[in-house]
Amino acid sequence: MNLKKYFVRALHRLQKGPGYTYKELLVWYCDNTNTHGPKRIIKEGPKKKLIWFFLTLLFASLVFWQWGILINTYLSYNVTSSLSIGFKTMKFPAVTVCNANPFKYSEVKHLLKELDRLIEAALERILQPAPGNSSENASPPLDLRLWHQIPLVLIDEHDKDNPVILDIFESNQTAGGNQTAVGNQTAAGNQTSAGSHLPAVCPQCSHQGSDNCTYRNFTSAAQAVTEWYILQSTSILSKVPLQERIRMGYQAEDMILACLYGAEPCNYKNFTQIYHPDHGNCYIFNWGMDEEALNSSNPGAEFGLKLILDISQQDYIPYLSSAAGARLMLHQQKSFPFLKDQGIYAMAGTETSIGVLVDELERMGYPYSDCTINGSDVPVKNLYSQYNTSYSIQACLRSCFQNHMTEICGCGHYMFPLPEGVNYCNNEDNPGWAYCYSSLRSSITHRQICIDSCKETCNDTQYKMTISMADWPSEASEDWIFHILSYERDMSTNVTLDRNGIIKLNIYFQEYNYRTISESAATTIVWLLSSLGGQFGFWMGGSVLCLIEFGEIIIDSLWITVINVISWCKGLKQKRAQARYPDAPPTVSELVEAHTNLGFQHEDAGALPRDEALPPEPGTPPPNYDSLRVQPLDVLGPDSDAE
Repeated sequence: MNLKKYFVRALHRLQKGPGYTYKELLVWYCDNTNTHGPKRIIKEGPKKKLIWFFLTLLFASLVFWQWGILINTYLSYNVTSSLSIGFKTMKFPAVTVCNANPFKYSEVKHLLKELDRLIEAALERILQPAPGNSSENASPPLDLRLWHQIPLVLIDEHDKDNPVILDIFESNQTAGGNQTAVGNQTAAGNQTSAGSHLPAVCPQCSHQGSDNCTYRNFTSAAQAVTEWYILQSTSILSKVPLQERIRMGYQAEDMILACLYGAEPCNYKNFTQIYHPDHGNCYIFNWGMDEEALNSSNPGAEFGLKLILDISQQDYIPYLSSAAGARLMLHQQKSFPFLKDQGIYAMAGTETSIGVLVDELERMGYPYSDCTINGSDVPVKNLYSQYNTSYSIQACLRSCFQNHMTEICGCGHYMFPLPEGVNYCNNEDNPGWAYCYSSLRSSITHRQICIDSCKETCNDTQYKMTISMADWPSEASEDWIFHILSYERDMSTNVTLDRNGIIKLNIYFQEYNYRTISESAATTIVWLLSSLGGQFGFWMGGSVLCLIEFGEIIIDSLWITVINVISWCKGLKQKRAQARYPDAPPTVSELVEAHTNLGFQHEDAGALPRDEALPPEPGTPPPNYDSLRVQPLDVLGPDSDAE
């Protein structure tokens, strides 16, 4: 009860208004506030009071409207980009070089033998050789199992309303053949009668004999044949162990003929080998994995990296690699090279000079942008972490796709790293993998999921390249250059190199100026406070103290509300007590009179009045002493006698 009284008194002390009604408090606020407008409302006449009330309400509404816009602008977390140019000694970028052809044809020919015979026969059918010129009659019979798994068909579109799907090998098929895989075949023997201007199609079905197929249309048979060959070779090579695939690729000592960095000689031992599914064996210079990254001493071609490569074009796989040259990429140290997306080609028989400029990107993190520092906050498992490389958006997107494929298709694609416990897809173990892969790759939903899950890095370095080329070596110097390079590689006096396989590269910094593109917050808390105060001062003539006054009246209103609630609860309690005891409680005089009457009643009954009662004799126990003495014994228990 004391705590309750103290609380009520504290509320009374904290109350700042002249009274305890809302009206009195509001009048007191308008008369004492420093904000323009409210004073005029209570001091002007009726007409002006109405005008000032309207103006004050209008400008207060404008202030709150402007405040809402300013706060919304601040919470949008916009950024501004600034460009600054600096000058410093820079680390030379990591340089990855690969052959455009992933394997030596002499090493994989035994694996692709049946596939090559099949594609050669298909090309003969497409090109419509004259009777008697075909080589099929003299060759062993074709193994059409690969064809049945992922067929290649033609579409006769002379009749646009009724296109005809034609199987190239329909006349040579066994019973059942591929009609069910395509769905609407025409009669046998008509596949070459529609002319040579037929778009090629690569249908991929969920399983053999299914009508659930996906058709990929190509305007040229060359595109369709290449795509079909890649799918088939992927299935074949996915079953080959990694070490065997590395052995079948181009070795560093055969590919890198000469190396010079600045004034220091180098060789293939200064390169780090990695296996890239698209390009086979790749070699990285200055990757920074085992030793510190190299610094460039000066800008200019004389202080860069010079390479002479041999791509051995004569040993290319004819149907897998239609482009010849070297694939190279400049990237940061300890980052994985995604050459298919960011690499460039260097043509054989040329000297390619690449001048490099550096752009450093600095993005602001959350909440200004959804970037990541090291990928630890990205929900996608990075499959490229097995290479001990740093996070990148490309690694995240490919890891996300591979994770989806392993979940949906039950196997992983040959071009991406594998999660633990999963195998690569092939036609024997996963007959419908091509259909699953094609459906997943064309799915906008899965693509958007990966885009939403992956994040850009907050700090990134980009290398801008200026590329120039010239024929190399010249006709006047090619004899002695090829003799020397052939002798150094093969220890032979015979010329084993030619212009179709030699590439010279010059990679260097054009200048030491680097550009830094950094983001900064477009709106800060200082900007927000100054903007809010400016609007408040412009429309209402107020300041921070006016806001404190407004907060004070809100607190006073709350105190008044609390006191009123307490008073209401107290009154409600009294009403409940009156309802329980309808008669009024006795007064003090009534209680005294009742006590006096009770004493006289005892006197009439023969008992002495209370005032005349004799005291007991000394030593005489009071009445009921024994009972009074026994009672505590009963309470203390039987052990009290022992005491």
